Amino acid sequence: MSEQAIRENMVKWGRSLFERGLTAGSSGNISVRLDDGYLMTPTNSCLGFLDPATLSKLDPQGRHVSGDAPTKELPLHFAFYEQRPASKAVVHLHSTYATALSCLSDVDPADAIPPITPYVVMRAGRVPVVPYTRPGAAEVKPLIAALAAEHAAVLLQNHGPVVAGATLDAAVFAIEEVEEAAKLAIITRGMPVRLLDEAAIADLDRHFKLR
Repeated sequence: MSEQAIRENMVKWGRSLFERGLTAGSSGNISVRLDDGYLMTPTNSCLGFLDPATLSKLDPQGRHVSGDAPTKELPLHFAFYEQRPASKAVVHLHSTYATALSCLSDVDPADAIPPITPYVVMRAGRVPVVPYTRPGAAEVKPLIAALAAEHAAVLLQNHGPVVAGATLDAAVFAIEEVEEAAKLAIITRGMPVRLLDEAAIADLDRHFKLR
């Protein structure tokens, strides 16, 4: 895919996520790894109104080379890229249910989203909670880096989900599954929920090579 096509794909997915209410205002950010660097959504930009020409371009060392100034959340994006060489895209949203789950004090910090559907297991796997840091703070990078090699998705405490994927499409699909599973987890709280057991998860792993 050409760089121009990648830019247009970022705009398409940004608009789709915004219009479906998966992130509001100027929240959320998207990045894609290129052969010669990275494309990022600009700081304080609304995902619903991105311009392909003004997306931020960074060189392989993360230095801004063209377009508008990049998102302040560079540390969380680069934590995933450095620990997951096969990942080509990272998506961070403030989606309602996943963010709500990140605010609850009684979720399992090692796996905040229970295996309530096969698709959240297949596309996101276990989703740990990253301790709270100020948005954009460099301190988040080592916290994510300690998890990213084994986890393609995390919840930032009191902040929202971040997901890495082999393509932008895959990262978007995965973060959508995180949101849907978080919604199911919240609306069934207090109910006798039947979760996927370890045998079912192992079967998914055999068929779909989970990580």
